[in-house]
Amino acid sequence: MVKSLDDVKRSAIAMELADMAEIQKLLIANEQKFISEISDPDVRDRFQKMLADDRKNMGVIETAMVQYGVKAEPRDVTKKMTQQVQQLMSGSDLKLFQKVGQHELLKHKQVMAGLLIHKCSQVVGADVAMAIGPLNAVNFENRAHQEQLKGIIELLGTRELTGKEPEQGLWGRVQDAVAALSGVFGSAVTQNSDKQDMDIRDLIRLDHNKVNTIYTEMGATEDVSKLQELFGQMYKDLLAHAKAEEQVVYPKIRSFYGNDDTQELFDEQAEMEKRLNEIKSIDPSNSQFKEKIKQLMDIIGDHIRQEESTMFASIGKNLSEKEREQLATEFKSAKSKIQDKMAASMKK
Repeated sequence: MVKSLDDVKRSAIAMELADMAEIQKLLIANEQKFISEISDPDVRDRFQKMLADDRKNMGVIETAMVQYGVKAEPRDVTKKMTQQVQQLMSGSDLKLFQKVGQHELLKHKQVMAGLLIHKCSQVVGADVAMAIGPLNAVNFENRAHQEQLKGIIELLGTRELTGKEPEQGLWGRVQDAVAALSGVFGSAVTQNSDKQDMDIRDLIRLDHNKVNTIYTEMGATEDVSKLQELFGQMYKDLLAHAKAEEQVVYPKIRSFYGNDDTQELFDEQAEMEKRLNEIKSIDPSNSQFKEKIKQLMDIIGDHIRQEESTMFASIGKNLSEKEREQLATEFKSAKSKIQDKMAASMKK
């Protein structure tokens, strides 16, 4: 019998992601406050652009957390720190340029957290790297924001401390630094979409790719503890994906995809859940374990082919781009709530 569906390494990464989400909310709140307090139109415009980026990046972080499939709460120390920063931002102890300095430090913290999660994902597994991949674009944008914030701190600090304007070359240096970053990182920064959510087909395909990656990882190892870890992730990912589709996607498509074809999708996922629970009762060291996984993946493979061919085509034909994006938002929200409930039930 599989001893646990939780893995310490994956849970630790989940907590880092939760911390990132908590700090991202603080960044957004800070930028809203700066926009209301700063009169310089150039500086205010830069913060407005940062705010637009950070709102989009909040959506990216949330998507990565849902794709990752392990839920956690932010650390108490992170919650306490964000509360302290909020008090500083609302108080009069710091000058405006010092508040922006605190904001730049948060951006740095966010970049380092993203890089750490990226490095950890390379060690833990290919499926983890795939799930958190979108964070790379967030990291690059935050680095570009850091360079702009350094210029803003110099500008505001010079004005507040001396009452005079800084040298005119300041913004030029900032722009050169941002351009250099864009050149190094390429399209990850400049071509990142303004949309917070993808087309529903993109989100479903990401889930399909992830389970196939986990299956490949399982085939490449005989380590019992690793098999247990990977099956725990597969179990949680497949159930959350299936229940979210059943709550949000299948009811939406039934009218144009057809009652019989839609019911077939429901039936396939019921069979999948049944087999997952059968495998859960088998010790990963048992020779039957991998054979049962293979049989499960044969069923899943047929299900994936149907969804990515006829179902996706039907969605593209019958739903507008806006409707597909809205369905993606609803799917992601439903999946996140399901993951929360699963995490809570496993703690009991």
